[in-house]
Amino acid sequence: MTQIIHYTLHIFLPLAVAMIFGKNQWRKIWLIMLLGMVIDVDHLWANPVFDPQRCSVGFHTLHTWPFIIGYIGLTVWPRTKWIGWGILLHLITDTIDCWMNGHVPILM
Repeated sequence: MTQIIHYTLHIFLPLAVAMIFGKNQWRKIWLIMLLGMVIDVDHLWANPVFDPQRCSVGFHTLHTWPFIIGYIGLTVWPRTKWIGWGILLHLITDTIDCWMNGHVPILM
């Protein structure tokens, strides 16, 4: 059940934000924010690649504070703000998933 919630949030949380703030460009903004899922490439160098009990926030390289600070920075500039927000929404979804599985994200 948590996986269904997890993937639903990955798709529909950016959609909701795009529809609220995107006005006539919500489709484009939604697709740009979905690109935020590309940070999951860091799962490929984990062993095992997929572990449903592992909290990705704080574990995977692109899910740690140094990168999160950079993602926050992306939201400041108009040309990169939606990819920044997409990545941050991705991390919020991953954090919710951690909590649902009884984990506390450790950000180092």
